[in-house]
Amino acid sequence: MARASKLIIPLLALLALAALVAVASGCGTTNADPQRGRVLFVQRCGECHTLAQAGSTGAVGPNLDHAFAAAREEGNDSDTIEGVVKAQVEYPRENNGNPAVSMPAHLVSGQDLDDVAAYVGEWAGVPGAAPPKVPGGPGAQVFASNGCGTCHTLAAAEAGGVTGPNLDEHLPGESQAAVEEMIKDPNAEIVKGYPPNVMPQTYEQMLSQKEIEDLVKYLLENAGGGSGGSKG
Repeated sequence: MARASKLIIPLLALLALAALVAVASGCGTTNADPQRGRVLFVQRCGECHTLAQAGSTGAVGPNLDHAFAAAREEGNDSDTIEGVVKAQVEYPRENNGNPAVSMPAHLVSGQDLDDVAAYVGEWAGVPGAAPPKVPGGPGAQVFASNGCGTCHTLAAAEAGGVTGPNLDEHLPGESQAAVEEMIKDPNAEIVKGYPPNVMPQTYEQMLSQKEIEDLVKYLLENAGGGSGGSKG
């Protein structure tokens, strides 16, 4: 019996190690959409984490470029990093024992988690990574980098999102102050037919005041074909 116990304990340790490797190795999720994952990352994760390709500079959680740069240098591929990210999101650990500054459980799940993990796996720690450049000036870059076109239609940005209001229809005639409030406090006034709490309410923290002003200017100059104007 004692001999059997000595054999069982190492066997259990090997099984636990194998399970951990399986989780961290990732599955190379074939139906994951890293581009959609980028939008979700900006909306859900960028406030707390720095990731160069996302243009995020959050400092509450680890800098993901720093966290995974060494792993890439050692030869770990994107699938491995994807697996690590999924495991960390599914089973978040308290940061220095303080739940107030720790990643909340179930931040993303299901297909959303697959997409975010695939995106981070593709870009975290990649030397020289930066948000994709778009034409149209700094405001257009803010619009693209933060995934606004995923939810909104704006012809000037070749964006056709339908989750939120069509900006070509709803922004012409609005004042600069009104559009800025829509970005900073999206629940202040909800467009009829759309539910509250869909648009992230963290852009005021995620974006600098200049970025918000650039975005507002871009939207007012381009929504509805650049009709501009103000409702007063």
